[in-house]
Amino acid sequence: MKTNRLLTKIRSSFWIRILLCIFGIIVNVLMAFLMNRFGLHLFLDTIGTIAVSAMGGLFPGIFTAVATNAICALFSYNYIYYGFVNAIVAILTAWFVRKHAYKNFGKVLLFILALALISGGLSAIINWNLLDGAKAAKASEMTTIIASSIKISLFWAYFLYNILINFLDKSIAIFISWILMIIMPDSILKNIEEGSWKQRPIEQKEIDDLNSWGKGMRHSMRRRTTLVIVVTSILLVIVTGWSGIRLYFAKTKESMTIDALNALKLVVTLVDAEDVREVLRDGNSAESYQEVKQVLQQVINSYSSVEHMSVVEFNQKQGRIIYDITTAEAAPREKRTILEYDELITPVLTRLFAGEIISPIEHGDINGWVRSVYYPINDAEGNCLCYAIADVSITFMADYMQDFIIRSLLILFGFFILVIANNMWYTNVFMVYPIRSMAKCVDDFSSLGYEQEQLDKNVKNIRALDIRTEDEVERLYQSICKMTLNLSEQMRDLRRLSEATARMQDGLIITMADMVEKRDSDTGEHIQKTALYVKIIVEGLKKKGYYAEKITPKFISDVVRSAPLHDIGKINISDGILNKPGKLTPEEFEIMKTHTTAGKKIMEDAISTVSGENYLKEARNMAAYHHERWDGKGYPEGLHGEVIPLSARIMAVADAFDALTSPRIYKPAFPLDKALAIITEEAGNQFDPKCVEVFLEALPEVRVVLKKYNDM
Repeated sequence: MKTNRLLTKIRSSFWIRILLCIFGIIVNVLMAFLMNRFGLHLFLDTIGTIAVSAMGGLFPGIFTAVATNAICALFSYNYIYYGFVNAIVAILTAWFVRKHAYKNFGKVLLFILALALISGGLSAIINWNLLDGAKAAKASEMTTIIASSIKISLFWAYFLYNILINFLDKSIAIFISWILMIIMPDSILKNIEEGSWKQRPIEQKEIDDLNSWGKGMRHSMRRRTTLVIVVTSILLVIVTGWSGIRLYFAKTKESMTIDALNALKLVVTLVDAEDVREVLRDGNSAESYQEVKQVLQQVINSYSSVEHMSVVEFNQKQGRIIYDITTAEAAPREKRTILEYDELITPVLTRLFAGEIISPIEHGDINGWVRSVYYPINDAEGNCLCYAIADVSITFMADYMQDFIIRSLLILFGFFILVIANNMWYTNVFMVYPIRSMAKCVDDFSSLGYEQEQLDKNVKNIRALDIRTEDEVERLYQSICKMTLNLSEQMRDLRRLSEATARMQDGLIITMADMVEKRDSDTGEHIQKTALYVKIIVEGLKKKGYYAEKITPKFISDVVRSAPLHDIGKINISDGILNKPGKLTPEEFEIMKTHTTAGKKIMEDAISTVSGENYLKEARNMAAYHHERWDGKGYPEGLHGEVIPLSARIMAVADAFDALTSPRIYKPAFPLDKALAIITEEAGNQFDPKCVEVFLEALPEVRVVLKKYNDM
């Protein structure tokens, strides 16, 4: 049920965003149509764009802008060239609202001015250079007044006028957008925002954290996919544009060549071969010279594609130009009577001498690119008298190409921005943010430790992502959720098993220690009290920050658990010595001292059997060295200072204090004050001064232990 409600909400948010875009496009197109219909100078075609960008974000705003201009081109084609300008307006609006909203009037005013400068400036440049901006500027009374008033050129007056108009235009658009955002219910605004997410909507701070987390990556998925789209789009534009231009060139040249050929055929039809023979013989003094020239002039005037027409007689050494006719529109060229053979003509001279039809010859450069079509003029017997040549200029095609490229780029740039925005939005919401969110959570899962509370928190954080891309990413998310949940539960089960095992081990330790203690009639509750004193001392050291590199939670646990085993070596001491009521002889004392080495061996044997159990290593240290002294006069090895293991130094204080405050066969229990005085006096001699310090500072806790066991 919860999933169904969630999917319903997502679909609702999606359709609200669609309706928002449609509403924005309708408002833009309607206002643009009315302004165009009544010839008003305002545009008002960005009201919907700015409103959609402010409420819906980047991609809906760009889509609204580009779609608006594409539709407006149906009633005013020039709108198609401004799609990218309105797309820039959408980008700036989305950025400004996300960064500053409409809260600061000064910043809003500066934002309007920036929009006016960008949109007005770009529009003025496009109008002036590609459309009828210059003509409109000359006909505009306002532009003329501005130019004459502040003594600037007509272009800059037109530029300034466009900025002023756009300032007013964008002010109206932003005011309407602000009103809409005020009256729009918060629930709808929230649905619009959530409609762009394919996971739990994340705040800007979370986005910044994700971006910061991803900075260490060598390659970003977003940059990589954006680069692929950009490169692909550019290549597509280049290939499409180049193919279109080449096709246009080929078709235009073919059409112009056909016109030239038809013109030459008409010349051959209209001109009598004998008249031509006479002109070739007598030159311009021939009676038919002017008549043939008039025919040529009429023909060239009938074909707009043909700029020059000539009649040339080809001889062995050079060509003789009989006629050279030029249209009034064509660029004038040098009057010549001789045609020198160059590298273009030389290869085809044999065919020209034979009177054959040759392929058109192209010559010149970008400033004078000409295609010449040759057609033979034959006499009645079929002998070639000369050639009629028609020149068609394709120089204007270069100008057309430049204009075509600029216009195409202006049209494509808007759609290009839309494609990039769509790619960034799609990549972000379907891949980058979901995958980064999952990766960061998994990273946290592995780096923040395996304490059960942390594991449960990480599982909750991962499940809270609520990724719903309905593709492989969502499948991966569901798998990660199951994996982390299973891992957390497995760790919980392992922790329970570990705790049960630890309790069993602790029970065995207590049992072993009890077996030893029961042989010693003087040490009642000794192992319980020393364990509690050890716990008091080690926690005091941690609290004070002493031996911080050594005292870890694991060390504390190992020491406290191992404390009951510190006298395990007494199991090797005979009852006669262990329970002797009087003072031990030197020989007996030497035997008693062996309980430390015996305890060490017992623990080392246990360690070799149960590998990896670190708490037994601390048990070995305490069993072996708890009778060592800080000044080096202890036994069994005479260690001194911090060379003595820390656990043994802690146990030394705990063991001595309990021996002082507990009754023995050979002595009564000392009062607390006297026991503390002895401990204090031996700080730095027998005991680690820091251990004594924290023990004395924890006197209230020590009293609790004494009261619990000594008053029983």
